[in-house]
Amino acid sequence: MQAVSPHYDEVLHHVAHRAQAEGSLGKADIGALLLWKRLRADTRWAGALMAVADAEVRRVTAAAVAAVRDTSLSRSTAARVGRAALAGLPGSTSGDALASAVLTAAAPDRTAVYDRRAHVGLRSLGIPLTHSQGRYSRCIDAVDHLLADAPDPVRAWTPREMDTALYYPPSLSLAPPNA
Repeated sequence: MQAVSPHYDEVLHHVAHRAQAEGSLGKADIGALLLWKRLRADTRWAGALMAVADAEVRRVTAAAVAAVRDTSLSRSTAARVGRAALAGLPGSTSGDALASAVLTAAAPDRTAVYDRRAHVGLRSLGIPLTHSQGRYSRCIDAVDHLLADAPDPVRAWTPREMDTALYYPPSLSLAPPNA
């Protein structure tokens, strides 16, 4: 975990702060998350997203934000509902990388990022995830089980801290990320 800069999540924290204050994310927030996730912006979906009014993007993301923040739902159910809310948003129609970044910015203490590195990290721990529909909520369920079954102090980690550890599975340690 020493390989993770304590500054890496600054962009995520800024976007999360704005999402907390506004209850939604706009195109500028998603653009910041693209940088943070190191995703490519020269894609068809990025062009399609830019053609959508920011008010519409905020309407869609507001529903997702409300879902993942709903503490009456389990984290995996909230993740499923939030992911479904984003399904029609360009960049979120098929893969889970961008959608999970949006949802993590919306509720960083309840959600985690899913991408190929998290997928590999889970698989290295003997937790396979199929690519079928609902993968993101299954990922959050797996993260919840890892946290629940972990020894202290790992049990106190947030899902985001666990997904950071999954990014570096060979060096999974018992210290919180950036501790």
